[in-house]
Amino acid sequence: MSSLCPFAKGAIGVGGVCPMKSSEKTKESNNNNTSKEEKEEKPAEEQKIGPATIPAKCPFGYDSETFKLGPLSCMICQALLYDSSKCMPCSHKFCKVCISRFRDCPLCGADIEKIEPDTDLQATVDGFIDGHARIKRTQSSSDKGKETVDAQGKVIYEDVSMERGAFLVQQAMRAFRARNIESAKSRLGLCAEDIREQLKVMEDSEELCSQLGAVLGMLGDCCRSMGDADSAIKYYEESAEFLSKLPKKDLEVVHTLSVSLNKVGDLQYYAGDLQSARNYYARSLEVRRQAVKEHSNASSQVIDLATSLAKVADVDRNLGEENTALDGFKEAVECLESLKLDSSEAALEKKRRSVLDFLQNQLTENSSLVSSSPA
Repeated sequence: MSSLCPFAKGAIGVGGVCPMKSSEKTKESNNNNTSKEEKEEKPAEEQKIGPATIPAKCPFGYDSETFKLGPLSCMICQALLYDSSKCMPCSHKFCKVCISRFRDCPLCGADIEKIEPDTDLQATVDGFIDGHARIKRTQSSSDKGKETVDAQGKVIYEDVSMERGAFLVQQAMRAFRARNIESAKSRLGLCAEDIREQLKVMEDSEELCSQLGAVLGMLGDCCRSMGDADSAIKYYEESAEFLSKLPKKDLEVVHTLSVSLNKVGDLQYYAGDLQSARNYYARSLEVRRQAVKEHSNASSQVIDLATSLAKVADVDRNLGEENTALDGFKEAVECLESLKLDSSEAALEKKRRSVLDFLQNQLTENSSLVSSSPA
């Protein structure tokens, strides 16, 4: 699963600042800078600014960057509890999947005699997540003066679905890293549902298509980890479908699209359907070729291109097309040997060397087979 949140570009509360706390500080600052006399002199009409847009707020005071561990969190995976359970007799709470790996309580060290579900706590956790739903309401007269309102007395909140989506993806990534795959899949499923609902209203939104494509790819990763290849393929293909609709100017979109296609190819390869695997690898290869043409200075794209060439060539070799395979391996080697990286790109250089070593081994293996063949 990618460590990059698909909501990173548009996430609210950049820099880890809770929008609720940030807005409160702003109000305090504004109040200090405005004298009492100036407020009294302003007519009531001038004090109304409308229509006003209030920054999105987490109803619980947290945003996606400042989530805090607490009574609703599993201290093992450090994500919100999923399938909440308590180990007895100490009654400490964890995700069922997480605590099932232990014989002693990770918090107090007591022997675990049994594990019991905690349905009440799980209901509270689910309510916490539901609290991050989109907010849009009409302000009552008793609330006037607390927020900026328009002439009709309505408060217009920004759509906080982005914040909710970023929050859910954050939770899913934490759970996935801790191998709590069911939890990750559940959070991503909620996120995908939210985006689909928005797409019903904003069908042409490139940003929403990009986000949904990334989230569907993550769901595919979850299903793959759970051994459900059919569902994984379904999610990867749907991910590719949404990402294919987008212009290829954004390299993150290009990378995610090509990876989704490659992952379908991988699953088909392991299932023994080599021709289908080659078709998906070839589609990914075409996406990456085009990206290198349009973004010639993107070093990572050159490495991706070489990787795709190697995948197609490997399948060609298994299909008995040795000469075609050799051409693909050689082209990939040429791509990587011509790529010059500076000292600040150490991670890319390590990846380049790894792929290049694999390719050179493939060519060496072929030379050995040719030399050992009878005359």
